[in-house]
Amino acid sequence: MRPFWRLGIYEDMRHRLRTPSPHYVCLVAGQGWQERDRLVGIVEMTLRASPIWCVPTHQYPYISNLAVRSEFRRQGVARQLLATCEEIAGEWGFSNLYLHVLENNHQARQLYGKLGYTSLQVEETWESWLMGRSRRLFLRKHLAASRSA
Repeated sequence: MRPFWRLGIYEDMRHRLRTPSPHYVCLVAGQGWQERDRLVGIVEMTLRASPIWCVPTHQYPYISNLAVRSEFRRQGVARQLLATCEEIAGEWGFSNLYLHVLENNHQARQLYGKLGYTSLQVEETWESWLMGRSRRLFLRKHLAASRSA
């Protein structure tokens, strides 16, 4: 990862963690509880406001920045992080959970599909039109009724 991007990510995380919000979580999965602890995975969830043109406007729980260290992928780490997000969203009183994934991220799309996420919208950007970059898919998962308030 380039130092510039790394610094940007670090500053963004630092700002989020220092700004208290009752509806923000940063979940971390780790390995070991000794000197050589390792960060294995991370995910964030917060509330987002619906676009202004959506009437009525509302807030919804949104997952972002799900990442799992490459050597720990396909071992259930992402699944556990997402399951915890689902539980928390239910505790917050929501019955749906949302996220974006790039159209060409086939492994992530396969995971989300297995977990019950469905596509709501394909988002075109100028980058996808002019530069052939991947489009973003907006996904939703309806949470089990027993989890929502």
